[in-house]
Amino acid sequence: MTEIKVLIEGYAKEIKNGWIANSTVVLVKSNGKNIIVDPGFDRKKLLNALKKENLKISDIDYVFLTHGHIDHSLLAGIFENAKIVDELYVYEKDAIVNHNGIILNTDLKVIRTPGHKEDHCSLIVKIEKEIYVVAGDVFWWLDNEKQEIDINKPDNDPEHMNIQKLIESRKKILKIADYIIPGHGKMFRVEK
Repeated sequence: MTEIKVLIEGYAKEIKNGWIANSTVVLVKSNGKNIIVDPGFDRKKLLNALKKENLKISDIDYVFLTHGHIDHSLLAGIFENAKIVDELYVYEKDAIVNHNGIILNTDLKVIRTPGHKEDHCSLIVKIEKEIYVVAGDVFWWLDNEKQEIDINKPDNDPEHMNIQKLIESRKKILKIADYIIPGHGKMFRVEK
C-alpha cells in the first residue's frame, strides 16, 4: 500500500534582498520503500519531522528532487543509503541510470514539468482511486498569498522561468491530479 504525508509545509517570504524559504517536504511510502521528496534546507525541521515518523536518515531509500534549487535540494546528501532521483536519472554512488519515468520497486511515476526550470519534474502518487501530484514549483505561493489557481500567474523567479512551458505543465498536472502538493503552500484538492 502506498502512503503520502507532508512532513514540512513549504513557505516563501520575500525580504529586502532575497527570500526566507524552504520547500514542502513530503514522505512517500511505496512497496516497502521510503521516499523523501524535496528535502529542503532546514536540517533541524527535517530531522524532527523524520523522528516523529520513527524514521532515521538511514531508513530513506530514495530522495526525489523536483528541481535543483537549493531550497528544495540542499539536504539530499544527508541520506547516506538513498538513491537520488531527478527528471531523468537515478544516481547511486557513481552510477547514473535512466529511470524511464518509474522509481524502481515502487508505484511512483515521474513526469517532466518544465517552466519554473527546464529540468523540473513532478511525482505522481496513486493512492487507491486518487492521484496526488507532488508538483514542486509548478505551483507555489508566497506566505499570506491566497492560494488561487491561475495557470497564467507569472513565476516569482523569472531568471529561470519559461512561462509558456510553465502554463503547459500546470495544465498537465491539473488534468491528472485529485490533490496537488505545491513547492510552497498547502496541499489542495483539484476541483474538476
